[in-house]
Amino acid sequence: MTINGMTRTEEHRGASAELAPLPALATSSAAKAGATTATDHRVVIDCKIKKLYYGSFLAVRDTDISVSSNDITAFIGPSGCGKSTVLRCLNRMNDFVEGFRLDGAVHFQGQDIYAESIDPVAVRRSIGMVFQQPNPFAMSIANNVAFGLKLNRFKGNYEERIEQSLRAAALWDEVKDKLDDSGLSLSGGQQQRLCIARAIAVEPELLLMDEPCSALDPIATRKIEELMLELKKKYTIAIVTHNLQQAQRVADQTAFFFVDTSAGGRTGYLIEHRKTADLFGDPREDRTKEYIRGEFS
Repeated sequence: MTINGMTRTEEHRGASAELAPLPALATSSAAKAGATTATDHRVVIDCKIKKLYYGSFLAVRDTDISVSSNDITAFIGPSGCGKSTVLRCLNRMNDFVEGFRLDGAVHFQGQDIYAESIDPVAVRRSIGMVFQQPNPFAMSIANNVAFGLKLNRFKGNYEERIEQSLRAAALWDEVKDKLDDSGLSLSGGQQQRLCIARAIAVEPELLLMDEPCSALDPIATRKIEELMLELKKKYTIAIVTHNLQQAQRVADQTAFFFVDTSAGGRTGYLIEHRKTADLFGDPREDRTKEYIRGEFS
């Protein structure tokens, strides 16, 4: 395996298999003492949005939502309800949108990630993201997985971490003999699992997925869903999905968003956020009942 021309014999010998520390988002001693387990449901991230704007457009209002450890939390709702915008708030991806501003706070590891002292790069290492369209880079499979490791100054054994990440993404057996092939040579479902491997290679605490199956066929979708259920043993996951059956299959918690058009615009807001079985089995709000019955989409 070649990683940007670097073979295994040229790796950093004796180096710690850890990423270089990023003090702005170093895990607090309290968080370390309460290390996550499959039964530990501490809040990983707490998002409180009063108002979120793109320029003069009010995109989201009045949305408080939290994601608990080792849960899969699904964001559902009609198009334009702000669910992807809220998801992107959780790792500051909206920073790249011109005119974005937030009236509110997002707390991760006890820190507001929008505070001036916080490095957005550190945020995105701790909170990874997988997008709607598979987006492998035009480089080898190995280099795709290693990309975030190199960016974050990983000093350990690249080959071991690449294999570990590909195994965790249920892709290793399919690509182990062609790691130097382009990531673009893989099928759509394989490309999405490669993107997941790239995201988890840096071992984030939270993994965000924005409609990760919408461009995939049913077989590939099922593989991604099975993968999510396996990954939640180690990671906390938040997912945006238009597929209500998918939310019921994989999510522990579900948040339903709706669109306010009363002022002539389209402003998303949270209607209710509950355990998935409760939200689908006995929704509290009329809008939720109408949506899950398919009365609007």
